[in-house]
Amino acid sequence: MTVSLEQLRRCHIAVDLGAARTRVFVKGAGLVVDEPSAAAVNTRTGALIAVGQFAEQMTGRTPGYIRVVRPVSGGTVVDIQMAQRMLRNLIGEKLRRALRRKPRLRAAATTPHDADPLAQRAAIETMVGLGARRVELVDTLIAAAVGCGLPVERPEASMILVCGAATTQVAVLSLGAIVTAQRIPVGGEAIDHAIVQHLRHHHELMLPSQSVRPLQLALSGNGLTPQGPEKTEIHGRDVATGLARSVHVETAAVRDAIHTPLTAVLDGIGKVLRDCPPDLVADLAERGIMMVGGSALLPGFDQMLRDATGMPVEIAERPDACAVLGLGAMLEGKIQPLVLDPMSG
Repeated sequence: MTVSLEQLRRCHIAVDLGAARTRVFVKGAGLVVDEPSAAAVNTRTGALIAVGQFAEQMTGRTPGYIRVVRPVSGGTVVDIQMAQRMLRNLIGEKLRRALRRKPRLRAAATTPHDADPLAQRAAIETMVGLGARRVELVDTLIAAAVGCGLPVERPEASMILVCGAATTQVAVLSLGAIVTAQRIPVGGEAIDHAIVQHLRHHHELMLPSQSVRPLQLALSGNGLTPQGPEKTEIHGRDVATGLARSVHVETAAVRDAIHTPLTAVLDGIGKVLRDCPPDLVADLAERGIMMVGGSALLPGFDQMLRDATGMPVEIAERPDACAVLGLGAMLEGKIQPLVLDPMSG
């Protein structure tokens, strides 16, 4: 089903539940929550110990009876009850009281492209648990395109690449609708995993999960490109002895390991371009690709896409928050009237 901007303007709160981070936008207040999608639970009592950033820092550092869980995977809620508990704690009591004063609370939420009915229902039930009487679902691709300032309402092509933690979504949009799109099961987590596996297999070194992203940034000033230092010192744990150990890793080898999962992203872009009408492809040759999402900040990723596609590539100003900011702009009526392509709950 389609959802109009008029319906979205009646909403009071917008939520972007991502595999890596949860963001909440409240009409009139702006972005009020931007925290990791994580919750620490006492498995003995079921009590919620921490959520967000504090829970994220506890990953891999807790005793056996404390478990850090992630209720969202690939942009889809996989544990509705835990997602509700996490959201309630992230929002805070003061804001919850303010929202409860609205007798007909309406909420908007993003969902991945081509989300199945069960995934849509899980998102709706999560919002209902916050007190929402009606829930509007908007495709993440549309929300992110609005949030990064693409002219989605015009009769010309705009291409967006949403680089998430678990998935990457790519689409061509025109006249407020998705012309063609692909969801690729490769994201920032796959890149992290490729680095960890490379160090384990070639250097017998186990890298702490908290150190993977800083390692990506430390590889070189240009990340995936050949410039930069030839070797980087990495600290981790020896697989055989369990003792702390440092190794000098060739950055070229790590770049190759990162390239492997990214080939799936290039294949997805190629399929979208092949399925796109020729007139719109001509627009894209000039306008290029807009990158959004937290993984868009991987050093050198944009240059790799430029080299592979021959198209201009630009990273949005706030790539990690584009989807929720776009949804917020719809709530506050800051974009041109148009009928959106997504679903309504």
